[in-house]
Order: sequence, then structure tokens, then C-alpha cells
Amino acid sequence: MMRMLRVTEYVEIPENISVKIEDGKVTMRGPKGTLSRDFSKIKGILISFDNGKIIVKSFRARKKEYATVKTIAAILKNMINGVLYGYRYKMKIVYAHFPMSIEVKDGYVYIKNFMGKRDTRIAKIVGDTKVFVKGDDIIIEGIDLYAVGQTAGNIYLATRLRGNDRLCPHGREGRGPGILDGIYLYEKSLMKENE
Repeated sequence: MMRMLRVTEYVEIPENISVKIEDGKVTMRGPKGTLSRDFSKIKGILISFDNGKIIVKSFRARKKEYATVKTIAAILKNMINGVLYGYRYKMKIVYAHFPMSIEVKDGYVYIKNFMGKRDTRIAKIVGDTKVFVKGDDIIIEGIDLYAVGQTAGNIYLATRLRGNDRLCPHGREGRGPGILDGIYLYEKSLMKENE
């Protein structure tokens, strides 16, 4: 790919969000809280703030720099949604016979009685994410999309089955579809303003 003379992305900032940029570190403050992300280690990319817009640009960019500019712009848009609304993920607790008990304390999710086993499976809650259990649902909320997503991933991985126990999409040669027990993500959304 040829070098492009200049690649520029503009990210509009709503009026109720304040932005501070210094040495490649972007900090946003909004109604839901404060988020900051450090882009100082990325070479060849300039980030500035002017007239209510964050400008991400690169000069004489190749394919890698072009992709990096677009990625940084997408990350900044996710930060805006986070400090403005917040993110909510919902997970479903699925079991066939042995009911799981879920307990949230001290930055960890404790999963007990998974498939009738006596050991407790533990998933770490990342960052300032909040985790609630309502019936057969686990609700994960927070302003940082990456922390919310990683927390959901940690909970899923704590109950993921390996080897012969895992789900087989085409059945098990007359032995049924395999084991469905686990905790699965079923909804991703922004939190509403009135909640």
C-alpha cells in the first residue's frame, strides 16, 4: 500500500463531557464518571482537541498507521458512550440438574455447585465494574467497555467445559447434544439515562 499524505479522524464531543489531553493521555469526565486512556506509546499518531472535537491524525501513513488512527477514534467513541451512558451486559445462568449458586464479594464472583462439583470456581471482576445477580441472570455494569467485557469473559471462562464435556453442535452419536451447563452472555446494551 502506498503512503497516504495525511489520515485524519474527527470525534465529536458532546457538551456535557470535558476532555483533557496531555502527552498522549486522554481523560474524559462525564455524568457517569471519569475514564482515561494512554496512547503515548503509539508512534506516529497525533491527538489534539479543538472546537469540541478530538482530532486523531497521522502524516505519511501506511496501512498500519491508517488502521491505528481508526482504532483510536473507535476507542474514543466507546469512552464517550461510557461516561455518558455506561455499559450493561447480561448473562444467563444455565443448568440442567444441579443449580449453581453465585456469590459476589471482594472483587470476585464465586460460582458454587457447578455441575454438582464441590470446588468453587472464581472469576475476577475487572476495574470499577459492578456485578449483580437477579434470579438466573448476572448483570454486569460499568463505564469502561473493556472492563465490563473482560469481566463477562472471566465469568464465562470460569464455567467453560473442556474435553468430552463440552457442547457438540451436531449431537454425540445418539447420546444427546452434550452438556449445556454454564453462564452465557445474551445481551449487550448501553444503560438508559433514567436508570
